[in-house]
Amino acid sequence: MLVFLSLIGLISSALAQRSWDDAISLARLAVVELTLEEKAALVSGIGWKQNDCVGSILPNSTKIAGFEGLCLQDGPAGVRWAKGNSAFPSGINIAATFNSSLMNEVGIAIGEEFRGKGVNVWLGPVLNLARTPEGGRNWEGAGGDPYLSSVSVAEQIKGAQSVGVIATAKHYIANEQEHGRLTGSSNVDDRTLREVYLQPFKAAVDAGVGAVMCSYNKLNGTYTCNHPKLMDILKTDLGFNGFVMSDWWATTAGADAANAGLDMMMPGDAACCSGPEKKGVLWGSNLVKLVETGVVPSSRLDDMAIRVLSAWYRLSQDQNFPRVSLKDATVDVQAGHSTLIRQIGVESTVLLKNTKNALPLRKGLKSVALIGQDSSYGDGPNAHFDRAGISGTVAIGWGSGTMDFPYIVTPEEGIKKRAQEWGLSWSQIRVANSNDYDLVAAKSAANSVDAAVVFVYANSGEGYTVVDWNVGDRNDLSLWRNGDKLVNAVASVNPNTIVVIHGPGAVDMPWVNHENITAIVMSMMPGQETGNSIADVLFGAEPSGRLPFTINTNRNQYCCNVDYNEYNNVTYSEGMFIDYMWNDLTGVQPLFWFGHGLSYTTFKYSDITVELVDGSIVATVSVTNTGSAAGVEVVQLYLGYPDGFLEPAKNLRAFEKIRLPSGQSKVVTFKVTDLSIWDVNVQAWAVPAGTFTVYIGASSGDIRETATVDVQGDATKPPSFTPTRSPGGYSATKFVYQLPYLAVGLASWLKIF
Repeated sequence: MLVFLSLIGLISSALAQRSWDDAISLARLAVVELTLEEKAALVSGIGWKQNDCVGSILPNSTKIAGFEGLCLQDGPAGVRWAKGNSAFPSGINIAATFNSSLMNEVGIAIGEEFRGKGVNVWLGPVLNLARTPEGGRNWEGAGGDPYLSSVSVAEQIKGAQSVGVIATAKHYIANEQEHGRLTGSSNVDDRTLREVYLQPFKAAVDAGVGAVMCSYNKLNGTYTCNHPKLMDILKTDLGFNGFVMSDWWATTAGADAANAGLDMMMPGDAACCSGPEKKGVLWGSNLVKLVETGVVPSSRLDDMAIRVLSAWYRLSQDQNFPRVSLKDATVDVQAGHSTLIRQIGVESTVLLKNTKNALPLRKGLKSVALIGQDSSYGDGPNAHFDRAGISGTVAIGWGSGTMDFPYIVTPEEGIKKRAQEWGLSWSQIRVANSNDYDLVAAKSAANSVDAAVVFVYANSGEGYTVVDWNVGDRNDLSLWRNGDKLVNAVASVNPNTIVVIHGPGAVDMPWVNHENITAIVMSMMPGQETGNSIADVLFGAEPSGRLPFTINTNRNQYCCNVDYNEYNNVTYSEGMFIDYMWNDLTGVQPLFWFGHGLSYTTFKYSDITVELVDGSIVATVSVTNTGSAAGVEVVQLYLGYPDGFLEPAKNLRAFEKIRLPSGQSKVVTFKVTDLSIWDVNVQAWAVPAGTFTVYIGASSGDIRETATVDVQGDATKPPSFTPTRSPGGYSATKFVYQLPYLAVGLASWLKIF
């Protein structure tokens, strides 16, 4: 009998969270009763593929009431390697909604599915920033701004943990590209680390996150999982009470990692990927010996065990936690989440361009063409392992952050259904989506129809595999598989060409100003309901997404590009000036600013007020819908700091998504409570004295209202710093490094296996 776990049933099964103080007290009482061997087993994974979970802690002792071990499972967009689960939108889509309530809702839904499948620890969300536009895992995160990322991940964490699943903030820290992630060092100055890359982790800790995953890379020459200073920042400065786990095989330094502050070794075998019987183990019995010989203090092992159990107790996993059922299709945890997934798809869709009132499509259209393989089913969404391939529409990236799709609604399916509801017959809907290199067929389909919708794409993923010669990180920002030529071909014959882009982030758009391209829609990676979501938008639903990254004319205009060398040292020479902050610094006008997104109506901003209240900046602005239709606006507040403190010109510090009927107004109120910067001279947070500027508008480049306020503070002026572009680059070693990956890619391309 099929078991359906309803939303109500899942919520009711999750018990109220304990406080950290209560959870730590319970953990201390439990750890006192454990033997040295039992403590070591509690913090050591059992090895790769020893059961259905990607990481496991065994129920090593009967002394802990209710403890049945721990199951740790990917990924940020859904339960990996499972049946009966949903394929959620990517992290970049969640951020693009600019809707904190929706971010929380998706966290709840993801938590429900992981808990329903018996997973104790959700290995998500991803907190790394889109420093480079080519970064392979950008789609898993929340874009290029630390504040937006902080809001998105904090809400997801609070949502998931509210239903009793331990969330994991990953990857700690400065893991912004795939090339060189196992051997390279991210070299980041103190202030940039604190003010930019640490901010999402601070938000995660403030949200009560139970686990943090340290990353593969080095930070300033030391591997992050063996980095005492990083662990101290996390546990002391930020006050993190949970446990730090390694990324899978991210450390081979057993004693150094334990003494630095690593609390859990994952997956437990000493090297990838054959299991402990072939590769040996890290920690486990080795940790017992390290403690017995005094190399690792017994107090450190106690702290490790207490931290693991504290997170477990805090989320009441000691009471009626479901059994692991990842591969059991009869345990269906989807629980109607398709409606939420579809909504996120709509609210994350960004309308970049809309001329001649091309969108929404108008009733009375006599014919529509759907062009491009990205609108099709292809061989299905699960045709490639961990989605590492292209077959049909791109709804998610590839790697450990993926899941198996229970189904997918393709753009062709979704649009055809909506068009037929409008009265169009099959003969009025032309389709050319079997071969993007067949420009003759594309032109034939597009010629003489009322609207030609062309679907194009790019893709990226994790660096352990390769797709179309891209080793995780994208090799460039071009559309894939003839996309640019396909767009130009369609636009050459149809004066109402609408371009829909799926992908992990920014792409080059050499055709953006073509007179026949009337609309451009950025849909990113919306998950299983992708076709219904884009159909909703094309046929009238408000595309209320906003860009969580900037799109420039070409890749040389970004602050940074991927360094494609394996043994690289990536210097973050741009400092704090990433994404739109780099454009502000250099004066480069992008194609589309961070925060940009058009509406089907228009809005006017007026009557800004700003005052200082108990050390916080309180700002108000009136927003009026001046168009003829109801619509959604994302009101954004950026903060400019006093001169001399070398801050970016504008920093996002608040946003609110509002819906207004035609002619209606709303006063939006913002409160910015933290005005501090990291004072490198005294190694502390401090508020700079001087004039702050408040910018309120519709994007980072579309500021409508400005005001200033004077603030008292004691921050000292920082040392001189000149940001410089970090261009990345290639070397001869890149080709050698990529050879094994390229061989796999060639075999996949030729369908050898």
